[in-house]
Amino acid sequence: MAEIKTLAAAVRSGSGKGAARSVRREGRIPAVIYGGGEAPETITLDYREMNKLIYAGHFLTTIFDIDIDGRKERVLPRDYQLDVVRDTPMHVDFLRLRAGSSLRINVPLHFINQDTCPGVKKGGSLNVVLHSVEMRVPADAIPDAITIDLAKADINDSIHLADLTLPEGCKPMIRSKGAVTLANITPPVVVEEAPAAAAAPAKGKGKK
Repeated sequence: MAEIKTLAAAVRSGSGKGAARSVRREGRIPAVIYGGGEAPETITLDYREMNKLIYAGHFLTTIFDIDIDGRKERVLPRDYQLDVVRDTPMHVDFLRLRAGSSLRINVPLHFINQDTCPGVKKGGSLNVVLHSVEMRVPADAIPDAITIDLAKADINDSIHLADLTLPEGCKPMIRSKGAVTLANITPPVVVEEAPAAAAAPAKGKGKK
């Protein structure tokens, strides 16, 4: 299950671009929490903390408990806006998570034991076809990633979506009549040597 982190937030009064600029001047970021059958709620978050979380990676698959003046909301980031010039956070959208509900999300694929993979040790290469898979998952049990073990994968072997044991309650959203290939082990590339150049005639021979 994805790691649950805690965020401190404050209620944001006012709306529009003017109010948002005022929030940013105070070293905070405007954000909104929506979904869960309730009205959207506007909040503000600490700029430095959000900048660190976004650039640490896996931000959009991390569950947060947001503390809003002592009241907690469990949420999942759905989108964020960066400054087009400085790449700094400008706004964040959060989705409320309610027990028993589900949502669609791209779950990353993690490949392990590449160093002991038989096909790689023979000179083959891991060719990753998909780095993530869109799935419908329980809102209260979102997987952090799907782990694929390469310990037995040999040259020309393929790993298909149907081969995986998925976490309980998780359903792939990919629709395909054939097998969905996630990765394969490709053979080593054989480089043919160019034919040796014809030997040049020895000097002094062939002429009178």
